[in-house]
Amino acid sequence: MYTTEGKKIVSTEKAPKAIGPYSQAVRIENLVYTAGQIALDPVRMELVEGDVSAQTHQVFANLKAVLEAAGSGLNYVIKTTVFLKDMADFAAMNAVYADYFPENPPARSTVAVAGLPKGGLVEIEVVALLAPARGD
Repeated sequence: MYTTEGKKIVSTEKAPKAIGPYSQAVRIENLVYTAGQIALDPVRMELVEGDVSAQTHQVFANLKAVLEAAGSGLNYVIKTTVFLKDMADFAAMNAVYADYFPENPPARSTVAVAGLPKGGLVEIEVVALLAPARGD
């Protein structure tokens, strides 16, 4: 992680490398803003095989890695934006999503898009709070 003009750029090898001119996440004050994550395997840099459920699980694995590198976690997410290639996949994505936010889920927007990078079926970005320092 490095700092530039009051923001900290977050980078981890446990999540896919950026495939364009963007950061995996940016920390500013007590917030973390992630880039959208698609279902790329961080080692192979290829989409995981399977349907939208399998892809949604990989997206959350990627988000978890980025958030942890930033000093946060899924339990500190306050807002998500979900992009689906096909709104017919909403129920399947939603079932997996509910596994990651079983109580007090964050605010969410879900939109259908014409396409996603690498032909993905789902992309999710989040805004999260930093985890409190130990002892707080």
